[in-house]
Amino acid sequence: MKILITGATGLVGSMLSELCIDKGHDVHYLTTSKDKIVSEKHFKGFYWNPEDDVIDEACIVDVDVIIHLAGAPIAKRWTSSYKKEIISSRIETAKLLKKLLINSKTHKVHHFISASGIGIYESSYTQLHTEESQQLGDDFLAKVVRQWEAAADDFQELGIDVAKLRFGMVLSDKDGALKKIVEPIKYYVGAVLGTGEQWQSWIHVKDLARMFLHVIDNNLEGVYNAVSSNPVTNKVLTKRAAYLLDKPILLPNVPKFMLKLTFGEMATVVLSSQIVSNDKITSTGFVFEHHNLKVALEDLLQN
Repeated sequence: MKILITGATGLVGSMLSELCIDKGHDVHYLTTSKDKIVSEKHFKGFYWNPEDDVIDEACIVDVDVIIHLAGAPIAKRWTSSYKKEIISSRIETAKLLKKLLINSKTHKVHHFISASGIGIYESSYTQLHTEESQQLGDDFLAKVVRQWEAAADDFQELGIDVAKLRFGMVLSDKDGALKKIVEPIKYYVGAVLGTGEQWQSWIHVKDLARMFLHVIDNNLEGVYNAVSSNPVTNKVLTKRAAYLLDKPILLPNVPKFMLKLTFGEMATVVLSSQIVSNDKITSTGFVFEHHNLKVALEDLLQN
């Protein structure tokens, strides 16, 4: 099978590309940097520039599945201009892919799988969110996810099956949320954020990559929560990481007002609380390799 991946050089995309190749699939990927284009037997890069509506049409030759991971990081201060970038990097890129498929008379794409986020759900310390949850957020991130998923659903107009994976906090030893938690701990300046009681539904990056392949292999459609079975509070996550690193947490909790002062509206990313169910994806036969926090952190921090 041939798979086109956007965002293939990112945190999730790099792991997914590696796993796809290990499973015998060929990977095409799109990049805005011409110096990141390689052409290997099972891994080929193609140039695109969504801002200028430019894309190499050869990227979809013989492609069966598109996995759309492209999107500007949300862990950056949300100025007005950066908010627009967060949205356009997800929505306009999807529109460009759709336009390419409309203009192609010979493409074979039958499955479009998009990244999404659990930020769509309302923040709560008690509510368990399933994919059918009606308790949705009304903040900026929730609005982004709604538009993101709507852009993915538009591919159904082309007779293409659509699936969306709502990511929880992705844990990786390379970058992302865990690195931001771990680095201060290593220098004895780690701290619990806010009250520390906010729930964080997380997933090991390898399980997330495996989940994409599971969606492909089983021809799944619709929306699925991409989270482990065991959400934890920020306090538990921080203290478990510190324990495995054999470092103490010496500082008091960082108060909410300080986080909001430092990060502005983006502070909602670390202060919001979501308890999210993965029953839907596990009911399709998906089995997590890193099912609880202890197993996941030991794999990421002690190997």
